[in-house]
Amino acid sequence: MKNLANFKILVLAFGLFSGVVAGQKISSKNVKTVVTGTSTMHDWSMTSNTGSFTANVSGNALTDVQYTLGAKSLKSGKGAMDSNAYKALEADKFPNITFTATSVNIGKGTMTGKLKVTDVTKTVSFPVTVAKSANGYTITGTETIKLTDYGVTPPSFMMNTVKTGNDIKITVSVNAN
Repeated sequence: MKNLANFKILVLAFGLFSGVVAGQKISSKNVKTVVTGTSTMHDWSMTSNTGSFTANVSGNALTDVQYTLGAKSLKSGKGAMDSNAYKALEADKFPNITFTATSVNIGKGTMTGKLKVTDVTKTVSFPVTVAKSANGYTITGTETIKLTDYGVTPPSFMMNTVKTGNDIKITVSVNAN
């Protein structure tokens, strides 16, 4: 009888320990992504207020970070510009832009992970802030990439007289709980 009681306590302790180790799963309440760049005519911006973010809270870090953005959810407010961007991103063939990271510490730091645009995946590292509040977590980060590094030819139009710059800045802000 005593062995059975000890076994039950061991199973309960293991279950509680497993829950602590696994941590809390968080997901996005809202995600805002802003992509900015230049062209020979003017600077430009595209924004998405959709996307998904998930991670596990493990101690003082977020682990198993996953972010997905629908390429066609980026909007500039200018239909022709959006169409050119979707064509350059081959959004019909590659509908999602994704980022995954193993972990990032809570606070200010650097997050390193895999960014996939079109069918090209590259390792990127960028500054990020992960802030904990009573309502969850706010994660913000900004990175500049070259379109051509991801197999994307910078869009041009008006018979190639207006050309988009190769460098774009991506800013992501996530509220998750």
